[in-house]
Amino acid sequence: MIPAGFSYVRAGSVQEALDELSRHGGAARLLAGGHSLLPAMKLRRAEPGVLIDIGRLGELAYVRADGDRIAVGALTRHRTLERDPLVAEHVPLLAAAAARIGDQQVRNRGTIGGSLANADPAADLAAAVLALDGVLVARGPAGEREIPARKFFTGRCRSALAAGEMLTEIRLPAATDRSYAFEKFSRRALDWAVVGVAAQARPGGVAVALIGMGPTPVRATAVEEALAAGVPAAEAARLAARGCEPPDNAAASASYRAHLAEVLVGRALAAL
Repeated sequence: MIPAGFSYVRAGSVQEALDELSRHGGAARLLAGGHSLLPAMKLRRAEPGVLIDIGRLGELAYVRADGDRIAVGALTRHRTLERDPLVAEHVPLLAAAAARIGDQQVRNRGTIGGSLANADPAADLAAAVLALDGVLVARGPAGEREIPARKFFTGRCRSALAAGEMLTEIRLPAATDRSYAFEKFSRRALDWAVVGVAAQARPGGVAVALIGMGPTPVRATAVEEALAAGVPAAEAARLAARGCEPPDNAAASASYRAHLAEVLVGRALAAL
């Protein structure tokens, strides 16, 4: 439980953080809330040579309306998402997911950008952002670019962020239908989800995203297509695991995860 040695730099601006990333290359890691990175360092699953602390960059901590979208700064805390009136009004699914993360101490420190950039396939906010068809904004040496949430998660704890890039903003279309549901099952209180579901109603159908059902968070396209074709919700829920690659490990077997996905999708659709 003792991390390897590392250097520490506190960035005073986004540009300074990018400069430090460029200077140190692959040896550097960004530190935001630290709830994923620091435990990994203690177990020596991560051994960065340099930690670049961006946790105090107020310029990346905000929620604001941007036309028909809600823009969320990457350093916005989970607790802010849980309580912000703009989030509650326009993307309530995000607030519901944030409220289920860990305990209040974790939500007071963890950031949406840190959670998404960590790309854990069981991360609650990833499911919400996927179901909301979010767009993630990355800034790096080549400037700024937008990455659709569906293309952001590339593997277990791997994302589409390129070397030298950092996640700066999440853009979410304001929901035209406030019907949503977030369901998850954990073995113990405050644990990561074994399986989780985020569902968002929209004109002509429902978007359904799953966590814990593969190396990345995924959209349950078989369920979405069945619902769009008029299949009853209870029947569509039985397709939840189709196309997924649920892991088989100490937390749960693949078959049990598939069963959980069907049950939780059924509950989410019933709630809608």
